[in-house]
Amino acid sequence: MERLLAGQRPERLAVAVSGGGDSLALLGLACDWASENDCRIHALTVDHGLRPEAGDEARMVAREALRMGAMHDTLHWQGWDGRGNLQAAAREARYRLLSEHCELERIGAILLGHTQDDQAETVLMRLARGSGVDGLSAMSEGRFGKDFLLRPLLDATRDELRVWLTRQGMRWSEDPSNDDPRFDRVRARRLLKQLIPFGLDAARLSETASAMARARQALIARAVDVAREVVAEQSGILMFDRAGLAGVEEETRLRLVAHGLACLSGEVYKPRLASLSAILDKALAGQGGTLQGCRLVPSRGVLFLVREWKAVSGVEVPADGAATWDGRWRIRMDGAPGATIRPLGEEGLARIDRPEDLPHAVLLSHPGIWSGDDLLASPDLFNDRAIHCEYAASAGFHASLKSH
Repeated sequence: MERLLAGQRPERLAVAVSGGGDSLALLGLACDWASENDCRIHALTVDHGLRPEAGDEARMVAREALRMGAMHDTLHWQGWDGRGNLQAAAREARYRLLSEHCELERIGAILLGHTQDDQAETVLMRLARGSGVDGLSAMSEGRFGKDFLLRPLLDATRDELRVWLTRQGMRWSEDPSNDDPRFDRVRARRLLKQLIPFGLDAARLSETASAMARARQALIARAVDVAREVVAEQSGILMFDRAGLAGVEEETRLRLVAHGLACLSGEVYKPRLASLSAILDKALAGQGGTLQGCRLVPSRGVLFLVREWKAVSGVEVPADGAATWDGRWRIRMDGAPGATIRPLGEEGLARIDRPEDLPHAVLLSHPGIWSGDDLLASPDLFNDRAIHCEYAASAGFHASLKSH
């Protein structure tokens, strides 16, 4: 906790508690720590509505939390439609509910009970997917004030935590899905046991994750330095110097373009390495292409990266300064009630004088402020009236490169 908090002393922290051994042990340890550090613990349980016993488990957690001196809330999710990856959907919903609750309660961070065993399983799964340095660095402990999710138990094993729980006289529940071989993590857990005779135990794989995390930081530092020289940014349009980009090592090229894709599309996960490498090679050779809802447009000595027209063609929100367009733009136009934000498209481009240095294909997805069929303005292209624009900091290329 001293390392994760980096000298800060929060008044409140949340703990995600499912009722399983790992998270219940974390709650107990966190409450012990908090009692000596003037911190209030809020235990949060997410009931996904997928198992009838989940309600009883949440009530058990509530009783334990009260006994330990923590507050408790149960958050409910009823969004599963039976399609897609259940575990992925449940995980995303869980983090969203936890984040929303903490934002509402003004709690700056939440503690997660991921263990050394979880870290090792994550490394195995990402090895199987062909992940590079970033993927193999697996889960980060986090730092308070910089990260919302903190993992103080990454050096502890499941067995150690269960020994601690037993000594405390505490009981815990186990989710039956933890033994369901249909799930990748369960298969990785079983494989890990088979690898122990080869010296590939949880501790060794966790050491690998730590080494990859250090390498990742060095690669990010290199990318930051190169970006200052070869990447320019203007209102959601990224411009790479083609010769400069082509002249650096492949790892840095891929990292910069992958980061640009994340900034524009808002996607959490990077595209597959093979797809990214193929489209970047073509773009540097003078051929355009699309990936992850974005478009690469080579022109003269510049490689433009912008949103793909199809990805935003149906997106329209009020130009009231509150609504966010495409996850990046907030725009308000005074004196134009009912104005909306939607992309320029062919209709909008036909009505403006396009700058000579910006190709037609680059501006199709650029936002315009419309009143019905009338184009009123477009950021950095033309403003007939005063507009107030806010571009999301998370979408800013240079500002967010270190955190990605």
